Amino acid sequence: MKSLVEYIVLSLVDNPTDVKVAQTSTGGRVHLALNVAPEDMGRVIGKGGRVANSMRILARVAAAREGKQVTLDVVEPHEY
Repeated sequence: MKSLVEYIVLSLVDNPTDVKVAQTSTGGRVHLALNVAPEDMGRVIGKGGRVANSMRILARVAAAREGKQVTLDVVEPHEY
């Protein structure tokens, strides 16, 4: 699931070196936290959140094949 999300996001962003996907697992649940560069947030979220929701659906389908549940959060970047 992590590799699927990374593959999709890397094809969308201008700064692929700033893409980080953190995965934590608890039993049958997997949590993915996606970090991207601030200027790529619009591409990853999409208009009305459509791109992010589509990635969540694809991740859920991949997880269901493995008998797991997954959540995907796009983490807001912190600029200093």
